[in-house]
Amino acid sequence: MGMTRTPLIAGNWKMNLDHLQAVALVQKLHWSLKDASHEFDDVDVTVFPPFTDLRSVQTLVDADKIPFGLGAQDLSIHDSGAYTGEVSGEFLAKLGCGSVIVGHSERREYHAETDEVVAAKTRAAVKHGLVPVICVGETSEDLEKHGASAVPVAQLETILDGLASDSEIVVAYEPVWAIGSGQAATPEQAQEVCQKLRDVIRVSLGDEAADATRVLYGGSVKSGNIASFMREPDIDGALVGGGSLKVDEFSAIVRFQKHVGV
Repeated sequence: MGMTRTPLIAGNWKMNLDHLQAVALVQKLHWSLKDASHEFDDVDVTVFPPFTDLRSVQTLVDADKIPFGLGAQDLSIHDSGAYTGEVSGEFLAKLGCGSVIVGHSERREYHAETDEVVAAKTRAAVKHGLVPVICVGETSEDLEKHGASAVPVAQLETILDGLASDSEIVVAYEPVWAIGSGQAATPEQAQEVCQKLRDVIRVSLGDEAADATRVLYGGSVKSGNIASFMREPDIDGALVGGGSLKVDEFSAIVRFQKHVGV
């Protein structure tokens, strides 16, 4: 893990929890980590609730001074206008969001988002001061046909093309075949791909960006396997799905340094 990169554990709640449930989860998660004497300077924690929960979570986080980052699960390529159902990056920034997920495999599959659309969303996020968490990954068919790194590398190359070199981004490698399957990539597999993704950042945005950008792994991340991923030099954290909805499990993932001594 990069010595200058603070690990990031991000919880993607997907379409789960109403705003009351969201507030309860954040309170319980904060209490759990405080009780465990977690050092928030050592690991950044960001939660990505559904749009309808953002205001409630933001109000709680600000009022109680909870040291969690707040992110959104998606944004529009447009700033405003006649785009029913879409949410602008400007609106998210005004709500206190610091980051936003772009290009998640579920958006690609269910909403036919292409790399070009993800690139446009990435630029929209940066424009409004949001850090895009850029998701890339391959399906089982891609894996068999092209190998583990070809598709995510090509995706990231397209997405970063033309992006300003000083843009702050996070990249999340999420092998589609591992998401929700219970079968994670091996740490060695994940490291190989994450290293190549960092190489893409180096070519596209320069050495400084490559050294500073956090690259996450996502796909069946658990408290029992997080430490093995975090030992790899190019993996700087995790994008957690289902596990982020369980207080004890997500707390244990966040505390990977404490219970394993990484």
